[in-house]
Amino acid sequence: MYAGSILVPLLIGTALHFNSTQLAYLISVDIFCTGLATLFQLKQTPITGIALPVVLGSSIQAVSPLINIGSSLGWGAMYGATIVAGLFVILIAGTFARLRAFFPPVVTGSLITVIGLSLIPIALQNWGGGSLTAKSFGEWQNLVIGFVTIVLTLLLMKFAKGFLKAIAVLMGIILGTLFAAALGRVSLKPVADAAWFHLPQPFFLGTPTFSWSASLTMIIIVLTAMVEATGVYFALADLTGKKLEQKDLARGYRAEGLAVVLSGIFNTFPYSTFSQNVAVVRLSGVKTKQPIYYAACLLLVLGLLPKFGSLATIIPSAVLGGAMMVMFSTIAIQGLQILGKVDLNKEGNLLTAGLSIGAGLGISSVPTLLAHLPEQLQMVMTNGVVMTTVVAVILNLLLNGWPKADQDVNA
Repeated sequence: MYAGSILVPLLIGTALHFNSTQLAYLISVDIFCTGLATLFQLKQTPITGIALPVVLGSSIQAVSPLINIGSSLGWGAMYGATIVAGLFVILIAGTFARLRAFFPPVVTGSLITVIGLSLIPIALQNWGGGSLTAKSFGEWQNLVIGFVTIVLTLLLMKFAKGFLKAIAVLMGIILGTLFAAALGRVSLKPVADAAWFHLPQPFFLGTPTFSWSASLTMIIIVLTAMVEATGVYFALADLTGKKLEQKDLARGYRAEGLAVVLSGIFNTFPYSTFSQNVAVVRLSGVKTKQPIYYAACLLLVLGLLPKFGSLATIIPSAVLGGAMMVMFSTIAIQGLQILGKVDLNKEGNLLTAGLSIGAGLGISSVPTLLAHLPEQLQMVMTNGVVMTTVVAVILNLLLNGWPKADQDVNA
């Protein structure tokens, strides 16, 4: 939960050149809103809340699209598009189970594979030191720090048990930072300069602006996050013995939509359900919501303390790069695992997966292919994640046929 709350803001904030004060605020308010978003899901009301041990955090799917939007249209466009996407989720929550049929495993597997692979260049850039133009980029210290972070994270993943295994990436970041500090690569000045207390303020970093292309991009992103969330809901329901009905799913979707709207208002980034929490519940054997309540409330408190949030800003880029290499490579393999369960001997599935992955990775590498399209359309179609989603959905419909009207939402 905490690792996701710092990694996504650091990735996007660094790419968009936020200064240390803005980054400290961004991370603090993101931690606060992560706790609040999780509470939306834990507490069931007549309209929101799945009432399962669900954890929400910043959506990794949104990293590349938001960097593209922020660098092209400005920070305000990121937040405006996020608010629109959240409202869209709230509006379609009652009918999304039908739309889910358009996202079978061949689509979601292709998408998750591209998400992981498309983020690896960002990991490598951070591993080298952050800025490609910096004289220090690629120095041996950066390479060693990133390598040590990877090794420590892998050792924890391989040999740690229970909760420690579940937070292996976070522990790898902490240990990697300590190693970097021993080499003199860590400065505590951002922590010393940060305030002790700060209440989250709406639109602190920028007033929302609205663009149809940015909004459409983020709507596609949150739709894919909802598909993943549905799988998490059913997995947790199976573990806890709760029977899910259509109205329960709708409440869960609305809670996610409300969290996404909240992220736009407070200038953070979209939230989605963490699939990793299924493994945590399974490994720990704790199937109640109480520990999640405690964790969410702790995040609310920590999010009010910018000095605590600023601790994340002292993490060297090389440490982040090493941790990202592990995370993003794992995400890509998770996508391939999903595709491994798809019948790829069926020509429709094979072509859908192959062409959608190729289109997504290809357009990320050569975005100038679409340079003569209208600028707003370029914004949507030159994003690899969006391109993969659009191509996969269309090809699946053309090659595998229209989904059945009575298809089970749990299929």
